Amino acid sequence: MVLKNWSVRIGGSALALLVLIALAAPWLGTVDPSLFDAGSRDLRPGASGDIVTLEGETLRHTFLMGSDSFGRDIYSRVLYGTRVSLLVGILCALVAVSIGIACGLLSGYLRWLDGILMRVMDGIMAIPAILVAISLVALWRGSVATVVIAIAIPEIPRVTRLVRSLVLTIREEPYVEAAIALGTPTWKIMFGHILPNCVAPLVVQGTYVCAFSILVEAILSFLGVGLPPDIPTWGNVMAEGRTQFNDYPHNIFFPGLFLAATVLAVNMLGDGLRDTLDPKMAKRI
Repeated sequence: MVLKNWSVRIGGSALALLVLIALAAPWLGTVDPSLFDAGSRDLRPGASGDIVTLEGETLRHTFLMGSDSFGRDIYSRVLYGTRVSLLVGILCALVAVSIGIACGLLSGYLRWLDGILMRVMDGIMAIPAILVAISLVALWRGSVATVVIAIAIPEIPRVTRLVRSLVLTIREEPYVEAAIALGTPTWKIMFGHILPNCVAPLVVQGTYVCAFSILVEAILSFLGVGLPPDIPTWGNVMAEGRTQFNDYPHNIFFPGLFLAATVLAVNMLGDGLRDTLDPKMAKRI
């Protein structure tokens, strides 16, 4: 049923291709993405030049996507940037969904804890997500772990509210009331009866968190408050090329193209999953 949806097919296929590119980056990449070569600066896409490797060897190299102002191969940097972006997106989704599930289950099932948890979540949501991310990254040293935490924290309240609304509905179902009447332990009711019925909406929400996280990571890196410049990311590549955009637009075009394609693929996959996993939407297909 899921694979019959064209959004799932297209988005899933594009995302699978990007994952393969990320995994095969060491073999697809032509040179070290951090290799500086003063003689190959600001080359157009398809231009060739002599580069000096770290071992001191001089090689003739074709820059498929051109080179930046430091003589680094944009093609290799974009391929390795796929690794970082997908890793950040997946980790952010896992962290936000995991914590959101725990908070949502507790808030929706334990009435005495509902008010406390939801006021905390409202406080987090009151601060713009990008401002929270910039503040946290600025406080700590820029790293993948720091960026993941900074991006995931603003997403936790959204997942929590979703799980809480589902729990409030599911806990009134007859099979849950029967389990309570039989004296089933609370933890078993939450994880054995309620949580399995929340999986479908959470999968869809997870894809949206992943897409948003990839976009925010690129924004943070572009602003210079994300990952360090020595780590190849799409945001870093675009940030380094923005000053020369009029003369060398390829410095921004290629990483921007990969960024847009990735976010579009994840969003299409999420839309397709929503249409097929939601019973109300599935009837319209």
